Amino acid sequence: MRLPHKDQFGKPVGPPVNNWTGCEMPPHCDMIGNHVIVTPVDIARDARQLFDANQQAGDGSRFTYLPTSAFDDLKSYEAWLTQMTASSDPMLHTIIDKATNTAVGVAAFMRIDAQNGVIEVGNINFSPALSQTIGATEAMYLMMKRAFDELGYRRYEWKCDDQNTPSRAAATRYGFTCEGTFRNHLVYKGRNRDTAWFSITDDEWPAVKTAFETWLSPENFDEKGNQRKRLQDLRG
Repeated sequence: MRLPHKDQFGKPVGPPVNNWTGCEMPPHCDMIGNHVIVTPVDIARDARQLFDANQQAGDGSRFTYLPTSAFDDLKSYEAWLTQMTASSDPMLHTIIDKATNTAVGVAAFMRIDAQNGVIEVGNINFSPALSQTIGATEAMYLMMKRAFDELGYRRYEWKCDDQNTPSRAAATRYGFTCEGTFRNHLVYKGRNRDTAWFSITDDEWPAVKTAFETWLSPENFDEKGNQRKRLQDLRG
């Protein structure tokens, strides 16, 4: 619980942030875990593997809540990757499965406000080969760890279509707090989007980090790879 603060006129204000100088932009270098590597997109290396991985879903339903629809051919997917990598925000990353050395998903740092220490994870697209795996959870942990531990960000955001039940559940599982819904926030694919907002703050991160690391430890999985404890339970 934060104690109340007042300015020189006796009016309530937020607590001081001592010696704050802002944060740096995320570097273009790998985040390496035991199961996955999260690395800035290399179109020549990743495009074919990512396209093929997405094709495994078949019906394109994994793109329902993404800004684009499923890509019909490799050329159009490469064009989208080229557009996405043309600037530093969003900063799109490929998630590579270390066991197969194959690109199996993407996620981005985006809406980066380095001055205020706020960063969002978005454009998340896990192929069937990555969804509901240890590597998927580890990828999210590695990106949070970079934001909080390496770069000192104060706030880490997750946003999704309010109708996207799996995304809302994932945010809660990862330790985000739901802050509410922005009504009539966007129009995409010819329809309205009410946007659910979630966040983790720097004071919450130590407990979230400990839960991730406990969950990811080999001791948390039996000989068949089944988890012994759920991630959300490890946060109490």
